[in-house]
Amino acid sequence: MKSKPQGEAQLIGHGSFKYRPHPQWGNLDPGKTPVNNCHEMVMDSKGRLIMITDETKNNIIVYDRSGKLLTTWGTSFPGGHGLTVTKEGGEDFLFICDTTLSTVTKTTVDGKVLLELPHPKMLGIYTETMAYKPTESAVAPNGDIYVADGYGSQLVIQFNHKGEYLRHFGGRGNNEAEFDTAHGVAVDLRDPKNPTLLITSRGHNSFKRFTLDGKYLSTIFLPGAFVCRPVFHGENIYAGVCWSRLRYLNQTDNSGFVTILDKNDKVISNPGGTAPKFINGKLQLMVQAVPLFKHCHDVCIDNDKNIYVCQWNAGRTYPIKLERV
Repeated sequence: MKSKPQGEAQLIGHGSFKYRPHPQWGNLDPGKTPVNNCHEMVMDSKGRLIMITDETKNNIIVYDRSGKLLTTWGTSFPGGHGLTVTKEGGEDFLFICDTTLSTVTKTTVDGKVLLELPHPKMLGIYTETMAYKPTESAVAPNGDIYVADGYGSQLVIQFNHKGEYLRHFGGRGNNEAEFDTAHGVAVDLRDPKNPTLLITSRGHNSFKRFTLDGKYLSTIFLPGAFVCRPVFHGENIYAGVCWSRLRYLNQTDNSGFVTILDKNDKVISNPGGTAPKFINGKLQLMVQAVPLFKHCHDVCIDNDKNIYVCQWNAGRTYPIKLERV
């Protein structure tokens, strides 16, 4: 009888959010379709899974849900990092953040370039000495575009749908409205009457909530978890944890897991990590429990609530599927 690949026999996760790992789901021929870092993945309106890597032989890799390769494109994003899908007039579009070129580019789903957002130095909001390395973007219902400069100067820059500058906020620091690695940004539409921004502050182990015009509201503290971008699906928030506090205790380097929050922003499951534990209402330290992942960089959720995990610094490995059970 054929044995299961390593990792598939063990269910991971907690409560009603448990998963069966399929580590070989996204494997391709590296000689034909190589990857470097599998940075992020989104699902378009046709159910195709679109992933970005910083491998310029094929920056964009498109899978179907079975893990079959559909197509590839892109050779011009050496720092391909952030990938966002948005819909306008019934058509899907992508926003690509490149941390090497310091660009944010809007394209069609097959790679036609439509818009490149202006560099903040050209706008006069960055000095010559300020670094700009955009890691993520998000698009609001009115078309406004938010760019998180997560590897640069830690500002979030807001543009209108034409790419015209509106405002910026945040910056590097330890105050409540500042960031330490503003790695991700997403629009929270779970309350349609009160949309907000959820922005990663990875070095603070937290997500920070802001109004759509950049006013700080609150912080979701995730002790021990160096989270990447927040991903919304239904009433839940999902995120890849690039590493946990154990890395800093020199116990492990490959210390990633996935974390899932409920509609009240409370952690309810950590696939690959320790079970969420609360003492007097306070969430306790979370670390890796199962050595399945190596630096979870992003997650994508399909319509059956399966999770696809992209990894960074993981030996050029392909995405892992977590099948919801």
